[in-house]
Amino acid sequence: MDKKKIKKDYFEKINLIENYNKNYYDLSSPLVADNIYDELKREILDLEKRYFFLKSEKSPSKNVGFKPSKNFKKFPHRTPMLSLSNAFTEEDLINFEKKIINFLSIKENFKLSYSAEPKIDGISASLNYLNGKFIKGLSRGDGKEGEDITKNLETIKDIPKRILSKDFPDEIEIRGEVFIQNSDFETIKEKFANPRNAASGSLRQKKPEDTEKIPLKFIAYAFGYEKGLKIENQFSYLKKLDEWGFKTNPLNKLVTGIKNLLKNYDEIEKKRQNLDFDIDGIVYKVNDFILQKRLGNVANAPRWAVAHKFSSNKAISKILDIEIQIGRTGALTPVAKINPVNIGGVVVSNATLHNEDEIIRKDIRIGDNVTVERAGDVIPHILSVDLSKREKKSAKFNFPQKCPSCGSPTIKDFNNITKKKDAVRRCSSEDYHCEKISIEKLKHFVSKEAFNIDGLGKKIVENFWNLKLIKFPQDIFNLDYNKITSLDGWGKLSVENLKYSINEKKNISLERFIYALGIRHIGLENAKLLSKHFVSFLKFKNLSKNNNYNDLLNIDGIGETQIKSIKNFFSTKKNIFILNELQKVLIIKNSKTENKKGILKNQTFLVTGKLNGISRAEIKSLIEENSGITVSSVSKKLNYLIVGEKPTKKKIESAKGYKIKILDQNQFLEKLNKTS
Repeated sequence: MDKKKIKKDYFEKINLIENYNKNYYDLSSPLVADNIYDELKREILDLEKRYFFLKSEKSPSKNVGFKPSKNFKKFPHRTPMLSLSNAFTEEDLINFEKKIINFLSIKENFKLSYSAEPKIDGISASLNYLNGKFIKGLSRGDGKEGEDITKNLETIKDIPKRILSKDFPDEIEIRGEVFIQNSDFETIKEKFANPRNAASGSLRQKKPEDTEKIPLKFIAYAFGYEKGLKIENQFSYLKKLDEWGFKTNPLNKLVTGIKNLLKNYDEIEKKRQNLDFDIDGIVYKVNDFILQKRLGNVANAPRWAVAHKFSSNKAISKILDIEIQIGRTGALTPVAKINPVNIGGVVVSNATLHNEDEIIRKDIRIGDNVTVERAGDVIPHILSVDLSKREKKSAKFNFPQKCPSCGSPTIKDFNNITKKKDAVRRCSSEDYHCEKISIEKLKHFVSKEAFNIDGLGKKIVENFWNLKLIKFPQDIFNLDYNKITSLDGWGKLSVENLKYSINEKKNISLERFIYALGIRHIGLENAKLLSKHFVSFLKFKNLSKNNNYNDLLNIDGIGETQIKSIKNFFSTKKNIFILNELQKVLIIKNSKTENKKGILKNQTFLVTGKLNGISRAEIKSLIEENSGITVSSVSKKLNYLIVGEKPTKKKIESAKGYKIKILDQNQFLEKLNKTS
């Protein structure tokens, strides 16, 4: 490894991307197309992962989103500008609607109406109006705060500066997209890489008079903070925007039912090439504002909206080989090695085949000519096989019945929910017996969401494993640094940096520690739930002694699947040994108990039976919003049992035995209102 050459290559790329950023953000004159920029960014991030000694404050890994311009002040959005979850298939849309129906506890034959709005590929902006006057305009920024680009937005003719309509709200944030029509872009394309870059660069000019020279358009589609808006649904709001003098998308449509959404999608996709503006999909919003409010948000996206993206870029290639990768949970994932092919500006040489069932269903074989699809950040996959070009000697791919790493039998678990065997085949060995599983578990242990140890990337973990420097997680904190110093590419300084990084991470929160263990079905969110339940590492570790696994059912969000995985983890002696060894070298901080204020604080609730007009998910959301706790079983710790239609008699009897207060649905809602 030539460190000087690697560093030189890295900093050349850093300087190049800095130049691109300067031209894009400060000079509003992008030098390259988005795909070229994105590929350079990926190359930089890949180098940083492979070589721990590569660091730069100018790196894209240190800068999230776009760099705020010094030319603009930053202001917080009064309500966050959220992102949207994506849908790519009919199944995605069906699941989206199912979740809404389940959350709202409405009948499946209920026809939900959606505002279907083609998604223009431009730059988001928020316009603040006070008493009908446009007073401030912000860029999206990071969603929480944006740049004050008022003066530049004022140059756009589509944006009304004053609205005199009597029904215009006292205060409102009108949200929409700034873009350039394709026909207008033809006149300025020498200056910009594409219409979106042109819109972005123009909107962030230092001088408003420079922005004014660019034919920017604005289409309105949403609102943020409002005071005095008297409209009941999204589609009526869009019509009202037209009346107020805003431009809206002429292809907006009110649609009912998934079938009609798909029909509309197909129609718009056919028109797409002939439109005078770029669209990359259609946004579906539950039309009723009351239902939107009830549904609320998940993380950074609303439950009531989804972006149905258009077909991604595709390409034809040939399968050279099929490799089997083994993950930390023992899952065997087939990966197609294909002839390198350029898809949307990115060279693709691997495509996931998902699992054994997928290979059988599509009859995928080595040597096949295939259509490869790449959709956004989704891993490329095989869309279809061209059977007309298949060689006669072609043989079916036999999925390994034994683990390619350790030789243990591969198995498919039985799924109690579907009553079928899982599609994924797994190595049956326990934890650290299998070399590939062990290496992947160690990679997970040091990953960003877990211990996040700088300088200990995936390649180094593999190298240290092969050199027998590490075998188990505790070995990371007991490394022989003298041996590492003698290794090729490791100088005194780099060894000291690694030692410092490892020692720095000996102090860790309980939730990150639990996540780092790599227990199957225990992701970061479940790790957080478990840390809140156990509070301390000792209580977590002692679960193996007291065997009180049923108590975990009281944790809302933890089910039988997770409990089974936790049970399996603690039943393995090697895992107990690892926990004891890690305890010797780590400081594992207790979980902080939240000091929430709410009318239901420290009160526990359990629901049994079917509720009327409200789902369990919504009841749960109401309880948690008011600092209450939902549990999954009756115990002495339970304060209230909420009873619906056809309740479980055993739960009612148990509640009476413990003298727990029993409420019907109306009594619970009355309690909430009385105390609020």
